Amino acid sequence: MPPVPSGCSGPTCCGSSATSASRRRRRPSAGGAPLRRELTFREPPGNLWLAAAPGRGASARPVETRARSPLPTVASGATSRDARSRPSRGWAPPAEARDRRGKDELVPKSSGPLAGVRVLDLTRVLAGPFCAMMLGDMGAEVIKIEEPGKGDDTRSWPPFVGGESTYFMSVNRNKKSMTLNLKAPEGGEILRTLVRKSDVLLENFRTGTMDKLGFGYRALSRLNPRLVYCAISGFGESGPEAHRAGYDLIVQAESGVMDLTGFTDGPPVKVGNSIADLAAGMSAAHGVTLALLARTRTRRGQKVEISMLDVMASLLTYQARSYFGTGQRPTRRGNAHPSIVPYEVFRAADAFLVLGVANNSLWAKCCAVLERPDLTRDSRFDAEAKRVQNRDVLVPLLNEILGTRAAAEWIKRFEAAGIPAGLIKSVAEVCESEHLKARGMTVTLPHPKAERVTVMGVPVRLHTTPGRVATAPPLLGQHTETVLRTLVGLKKPVIARLRTQGAI
Repeated sequence: MPPVPSGCSGPTCCGSSATSASRRRRRPSAGGAPLRRELTFREPPGNLWLAAAPGRGASARPVETRARSPLPTVASGATSRDARSRPSRGWAPPAEARDRRGKDELVPKSSGPLAGVRVLDLTRVLAGPFCAMMLGDMGAEVIKIEEPGKGDDTRSWPPFVGGESTYFMSVNRNKKSMTLNLKAPEGGEILRTLVRKSDVLLENFRTGTMDKLGFGYRALSRLNPRLVYCAISGFGESGPEAHRAGYDLIVQAESGVMDLTGFTDGPPVKVGNSIADLAAGMSAAHGVTLALLARTRTRRGQKVEISMLDVMASLLTYQARSYFGTGQRPTRRGNAHPSIVPYEVFRAADAFLVLGVANNSLWAKCCAVLERPDLTRDSRFDAEAKRVQNRDVLVPLLNEILGTRAAAEWIKRFEAAGIPAGLIKSVAEVCESEHLKARGMTVTLPHPKAERVTVMGVPVRLHTTPGRVATAPPLLGQHTETVLRTLVGLKKPVIARLRTQGAI
């Protein structure tokens, strides 16, 4: 996450809290008509989605019939027999289906598992956008809400293609972009209207920011009791360090990961990509889908809290258990494994390769491939624990042997013997991999400014309800007017006035 300016809650919204409802009602519009009336969304008659939200009925419990499927999946243009022929008694379609009939221009038809789920994405940079992208890949309608005139911080991060940031484009496909100034009363009112019509809200502001602005979970769940509200932060919402802002580098350092990365006689090393951000984003997507599943039983949404530090600490697994069990501090070992030898990087005659020999059976096969059967009988190496104990002797010996042939030749021999081995490939080689291309893991899409954009595909493969890369990353505010017309119900003159006022 990027630095937060002093006195500012974040790049999308900052400053004073939202104006009270009574003040908003009294605030005149530019044309003299009350703004509240212009922005009010009229729910369809008999709307069971919000029928019992606080302020809309006597009970705080939503009124609806028993859930019939794991997730609401009646999307725009749905034609299934089940969707057409439900009995009318005691049943009403979910809001995400009902408010799109015949006019929703936002979402391509999708058969993904999250089809019919609407997500408001207030996040920026990497962890939150990665989560939102994963949900969009699986069919959710994702509306990315960005700061007018600036957008997501990463839109200004080089390198650029066609004036668009490659960083931004890497994690923002399958989304629509609208600009909204959440400082403005009009912007806040539009957000509340969208919340009433959505299933999920994602945010990664510093802990407490959304509450101060009047958009915390308690406030928004009153508008929509079925809302799943996911908050991603660096250090969580409780504990003595909850106030700290979260950045991938800081979390990598303070989660123990950097202390484990690097060579024994060298300094701690950062992982090559933003692993803390990405792992937090994956965990957030996991949490959101679990909350949506739970909603089919509880009939209510809930808050999903993701701490980057929690996520990275959970990845320590066997290193943490080793410390808890022995009291000894695990240390960095370069490319070596603490419990398996050989299991690291070796140098062949022309390139580096990796070799993983995790048991005695594989060790015997490895010695045969190396044409050194005598090593299986060597008392220093004839058991897993002995090879670990004598790694300082065994590893140099293996490097000497492997240096006699080309890496590709060794890989061919190891694979023929069933021994795990591989080449160390560059990012360029991975992006051009024929294997990944054959599996559809590189996808090229048309883009209005960059002409064509190639991104990595969807790694989770559902064979009946697959995800897909449907749309290229959006331009800033590309869908603002469409969202305001179709979901908020505003007319073009009102939209033009809001744009002039800086609210959108």
